[in-house]
Amino acid sequence: LHANYYNNLHSDLRNAAFINIYNNTMARKKQAAKKPVKEASSSDEEEIDSQTPGAEPIDSDEDASSSDDGSEEEEEDDEEYDSEAVDEDGDDDDDDASSVEVSDEYDNDSDEFEEQGSSDDEEDRLQRQHDLEESDEDVEILEDIDVVDAPRNWPKAAAAAGSKRGGDGKKVDAAAAPDQDVNNPAAAAWMHTDNLSSDDEDDSGEMNRIGRIPLHWYDEYDHIGYDGHGKKVVKDKNSSAGKDLLDQVIDAADNNEAEGGGKFTVYDALNARDVTLTPRQIELIRRLQGGAFAHPEHDANPDYIDYFSGVDPFKSGLNSDRYEKKSRFQPSKWEKLQVRRLLHRLKCGSINMDYLEGKVRDMNDLVKRSDGEDSDKPFQLWKGDEEDELALRKGPQHMPAPKVPPPGHAFSYNPPGEYLPTEEELKEWEDMDPSDRPYGHFIPKKFDNLRSVGAYEHAVKERFERCLDLYLCPRAMKRRLNIDPESLVPQLPKASDLRPFPTTKCIEYCVPGKQDETVMVRCLSVSPDGQFLVSGDEAGVVRLWEVQTSRLLKSWDLNKYIDNGEEDASEDTKKPIAAIEWNPNRSHHCLLAAIGKCAIVISTGTGRLDDAEVTDALLSAASSCKDGGNISPDSRAAKAVKWSSLRKKKQESDKATISAFGDKSGPVALLRTNRDVSSARWHRKGDYFVTVSPKAMAAAVLIHQLSKVASQQPFGKMKGEAQLACFHPQKPFLFVASKEHVRIYHLVKQVMVKRLLSGCRHISSLDVHTSGDHLVVGSLDRRLVWFDMDLANTPYKTLKYHERALRSVGFHPRYPLMASASDDGSIHVFHSMVYSDLMRNPLIVPVKVLRGHSPVNSLGALSMVFHPTQPWLFSCGADGRIHLFQDL
Repeated sequence: LHANYYNNLHSDLRNAAFINIYNNTMARKKQAAKKPVKEASSSDEEEIDSQTPGAEPIDSDEDASSSDDGSEEEEEDDEEYDSEAVDEDGDDDDDDASSVEVSDEYDNDSDEFEEQGSSDDEEDRLQRQHDLEESDEDVEILEDIDVVDAPRNWPKAAAAAGSKRGGDGKKVDAAAAPDQDVNNPAAAAWMHTDNLSSDDEDDSGEMNRIGRIPLHWYDEYDHIGYDGHGKKVVKDKNSSAGKDLLDQVIDAADNNEAEGGGKFTVYDALNARDVTLTPRQIELIRRLQGGAFAHPEHDANPDYIDYFSGVDPFKSGLNSDRYEKKSRFQPSKWEKLQVRRLLHRLKCGSINMDYLEGKVRDMNDLVKRSDGEDSDKPFQLWKGDEEDELALRKGPQHMPAPKVPPPGHAFSYNPPGEYLPTEEELKEWEDMDPSDRPYGHFIPKKFDNLRSVGAYEHAVKERFERCLDLYLCPRAMKRRLNIDPESLVPQLPKASDLRPFPTTKCIEYCVPGKQDETVMVRCLSVSPDGQFLVSGDEAGVVRLWEVQTSRLLKSWDLNKYIDNGEEDASEDTKKPIAAIEWNPNRSHHCLLAAIGKCAIVISTGTGRLDDAEVTDALLSAASSCKDGGNISPDSRAAKAVKWSSLRKKKQESDKATISAFGDKSGPVALLRTNRDVSSARWHRKGDYFVTVSPKAMAAAVLIHQLSKVASQQPFGKMKGEAQLACFHPQKPFLFVASKEHVRIYHLVKQVMVKRLLSGCRHISSLDVHTSGDHLVVGSLDRRLVWFDMDLANTPYKTLKYHERALRSVGFHPRYPLMASASDDGSIHVFHSMVYSDLMRNPLIVPVKVLRGHSPVNSLGALSMVFHPTQPWLFSCGADGRIHLFQDL
């Protein structure tokens, strides 16, 4: 009851602003109309009433289908209402004063509220509500109401007989005051044509938002404040604020003749404009002045419902919104304990199913009954379940003695002939210890029948030895796990779902040479566009191939450019090509080869017009270098490396280029170190490269810049013997691999970032993933080690698929592929998917084993490299063959 009261009271308070605005406007009009409109008759005021926006008078016809006699009564009612409307809006100062006092009470936020509602008797109100529920015709009429043409006078068919209170609080007859029919259902339905609960809502944001600021601050400005969008609220020059009372009366008289007359136009001081009250707002003001609730459908005296615990909870609704306890949805722990105890007693045999089913109340009665019935019946001494009973016994765990194996065919009295020993075997058995003999002390013999079998002479001795074994030898229980081995193996996707990857040998590149001799091909490299292939063999010759046609384009014998310029090198002194790599920059058509103590830069002459110019600009400084290059004499690298140009030593065959735009072809520059170079790798931009000389100690790792013909020695001391080195594909990091570890150095900060523990004895190959977060290492002890550098400094995966030492490992630059080449002549291809999500581990799945090389002198596949754009793989081996595997 209190909730209903305060809800309606809050709605009345929100609509009280209309009362204040309406009363102030009426008071202003009365003061202005005292002299000029003093002679106006009541008929003129009725005409003004009739031109109010919203159209018809408040009390309209009772029914559209009423008779002619009824129409005269309706006209009389209209006149009565209009006359009373004049009385209310006329010169009655008492009514205006009372209405102003009501608005002042609401403005002062008084805590004392008067009781709202009409003063009808309870029986009359109940009868009127009953009539409203049963009047179907009124409901049908209300559904067809038009909001625009809604009349101000509503039929009084549903009004109940009785007394009501007027605006002054006195009782008036319902027939004599038709405008006070505040509980009319038609008016209630018309007032709820929109669902706005207050006129304070400003969805468009065009109203003034300055808050409680004195409005006289804006008297000197052309605006009154700012709206919700930050724009100025400009004052309306045609509003009634800037006019005197005479102008306001003249405007009101002029507006009465037009649609939306000015009788119900009020001035909004906050927004500085005139506001025309809607019929809904006018009706709310009339109801509040009449002392009724703003909403006519509100029932001030509802039926009482008994809300107390004695009533049925389905009727009262008590505890209807309470959630079920969590324990209602969980099994009982007490019942679980009881079930466990009963199961334990059932296993022990202290109870049986008859006891659980309630057939026997006490197990002692069942035991006595069984003892009396079965006492005279025979029973078995050894039933076979003694071990189970002993296992369930309390105390120390029972460990049964190991059973004697059952006798075989050799222990038969009539064994087959193959089990009978010969004389030579008998002599051998006599020299052997009985424990080493096939059957111990027993010697197989053949008898004609079972009666001829005598006593076994070693029976007592063997039984005594078994007894010694039983109580002297310690025994332990071993639990067998019934686990399916296949369930321990992780479920890997099928290889057919992980295509493409190289599967078939398609092209073989034939190395020229003598028929009886095989030239070992040690290293391979592919151009960035995948059009050319370069190989280095045991004789120190670098060959350039065309990938699609397997045609040999160029050959360079690098032994002619080393050994201090001695061109006549013997066969014994020829150095092999230790490493070779094509420049990874597409615009730089040159390659780097390591032979002996030297690293030679070779121009391939395969570039186009633009690429040839860029390559010539890159090699111009190296081709014309003098005095050991641009190395400071005080630096550590001055003693470790020297640059020299090979332009004067060019052969006639080197002048011809493959491309029509190439200017240079063949060796361009030579770097000479103190020790043999085993590895040479480019930086991804194609200007810097690193060489490794394992025996050079501190000068083992040297970094060179080709465009400036400069070198530097990054380490003053070297921990361990460096085997390999390569650059990070994205960051200024340098990977240096010793025999057992891989160290990562920051070249800018000149510090060691991390050390990776491989667990290998001798690292033979190294490659970095294109993302830079993963590293793969191959070793001579058959290990393929995968490092996730964001995870730990220990291996993420260690694979052992090869039977011999690994010679080469590498990632594909575009596809999720990885491969390893071994001395067993096979190449293993893996699907190696690296996810961008750091929460997912890399997926490594072996998909194919490629075979095409035969081992020679314990050496098999020595090198492999992926095609840069296709899922193809090149391989070379000790058998002098170069193969191309494609995805067919």
